Amino acid sequence: MAEITDEYILQLFANKKTKEQAFKLLLNKYQRFIYYNARRIVVSHEDANDVTQNVCLKIWRNLENFRGESALKTWISRICTNEALTFIEKKKKLLNLDDDSYTDFMVVTQAETNFISPSEIENLLQESIIKLPPKQRAVFTMRYYEEMPYAEMSEIFGTSESALKASYHFAVEKIKKNISEHLTF
Repeated sequence: MAEITDEYILQLFANKKTKEQAFKLLLNKYQRFIYYNARRIVVSHEDANDVTQNVCLKIWRNLENFRGESALKTWISRICTNEALTFIEKKKKLLNLDDDSYTDFMVVTQAETNFISPSEIENLLQESIIKLPPKQRAVFTMRYYEEMPYAEMSEIFGTSESALKASYHFAVEKIKKNISEHLTF
């Protein structure tokens, strides 16, 4: 599957009929990026989720004013950074903490956070995939890693596209369940 370009998203967003579709595409492309940018600044998962929601709202409200003077990703990053910094200032006031006290608070928060490394996540994903029944594992890997169309998989497996979609869906649910049992966010 070809990557959705920023230009395509912006074209769709300019049309009232496809504005919501464009926003969904934008979120699919950038939501993870937004979350991790926020997470690096605000530290806690819950705060990063709050900042991510705020950033998404700001993007929705202001994307039509995007002038293209920078890359869309840069513009989003700027909104995210500003929103995260504003969030910290509000939280410091709410908790009645000065800069040093807030830094201490963040260090304690980080220490209490069960932050999992990317390699641990990859290992957990691979473990989850291995636990799938063989055919489901094959369907999942073809679709997820190779982005193979269901029509092509249908020819390989000699089964309907709807059966393959169901198999992929069940595989994803099993993987999510296995991963969520190992993570404590």
